[in-house]
Amino acid sequence: MAAALVRPRNNRVIAGVCAGLARRFGTTPATMRVLFLLSCLLPGPQFLFYLALWIFLPSEDSASRNAW
Repeated sequence: MAAALVRPRNNRVIAGVCAGLARRFGTTPATMRVLFLLSCLLPGPQFLFYLALWIFLPSEDSASRNAW
């Protein structure tokens, strides 16, 4: 079973979005950060997606508190 998509408490640099995505897709946070930085070289709304994930992804703390 895949890990839940949350922003972890540890291994954050800015908001934990890349660390959460890396955990979900089974890769390292450094790899996800490099991929994000490389994607920023291309035209598109990558930064807006990052901000949206920062806002809408629950923090690991709040996700564990809301679990039944």
